[in-house]
Parts: sequence; C-alpha cells; structure tokens
Amino acid sequence: MKKILFLALLALFAGKTMAQDVKFPAVDSSPADIAYFPVNVAKAKDNSSPLIKVLYSRPSKKGREIFGILEQFGKVWRVGANEATEIKFYRPVIIGGKRIKAGSYSLFAIPNKEIWTIIINKQTDKWGLIYNQEKDIVRVDVPVKALTNTVESLCITFSQQDKGANLIIAWDKTYIELPIEIK
Repeated sequence: MKKILFLALLALFAGKTMAQDVKFPAVDSSPADIAYFPVNVAKAKDNSSPLIKVLYSRPSKKGREIFGILEQFGKVWRVGANEATEIKFYRPVIIGGKRIKAGSYSLFAIPNKEIWTIIINKQTDKWGLIYNQEKDIVRVDVPVKALTNTVESLCITFSQQDKGANLIIAWDKTYIELPIEIK
C-alpha cells in the first residue's frame, strides 16, 4: 500500500513540475476559424463530408477604418491575419470560368472601393503576406456590397447556390460574394 501511495505522489509532483516548465503562447488577437460548405457539415451526425473548407484568422476592427486605410486599396491582402488564408476544394470547382483541381490553395484579395479581385494561388503554408503572383491559378473581379451593420471581426461563410456556393467574405461594412461551381 505504501508503494502505491508513494508512486501516486511521485507521479503527481512530477506532472506538476513538468507543467510549470512549459511556456505557452498568449491567446492570439486574431483567432483562427474554419468555414465549411455545406455550412455546419463538420457537425453533421450523418456521413456528410465537406465540399469546401476555408481556414483563416479573424482580425477585429477595433475602431479602425478597414478598407482603404488598414487594408489599402489596390494592394494584395491575405484575407485575414497571421498565416495566409487557405481554401481546400474536395472536388474540382470552376471559379471565373477556370476549372480548378481538388486540393489546397491560398486565398488572397485586392480590395478596391467598388470591386475586389479575388485570387486563388498555389502557394500555401506561408505566414504573413508572402505572395507570388506567378503561382496564381485564377483572378476574379467581384463587386463590393455594403452592409447596414458592422461586422467587428472578419467573417467567412457560404451561401448555397444551384450549382455550388457563394463564398462570402465580410468585414466592417463591406462584403463580397465569389461564385464557386462545384463539379
């Protein structure tokens, strides 16, 4: 009995000592999020599987003017913060008339006052704005739409369409929709 008690106490103190030595990073001010199409497919109780997944970080407005100031018009933006936003297609898709193979890509945008250029790029897993235009797969211009309510943190979601989905990107008082046809 004494041996068991001794081993239990030893394990307890050893675990406490190890935990005190580990330095964990602070919570990120732009937390990571995932958007799926179909929306909520990851929570489905059946055998549903996603068709598209977007992995991105959600910066907040924090009283700042976003488009035209923080994210300058006419300059490439990584559509989020931290690592470049990643979009994964589980099936081939068509965007802007261009057929894109199933796979993982990065998502960039060039915001302007009335039109954004959405960019699907081959390069993935890059921190910050590391962008190589030579790796662009497609560029599509989409109109900017105004929101009546402010979106405090960048948000990405999808809306169902006849042949696929619209990728919706919203932040501050602005949003865009990118049509994606799923094959």
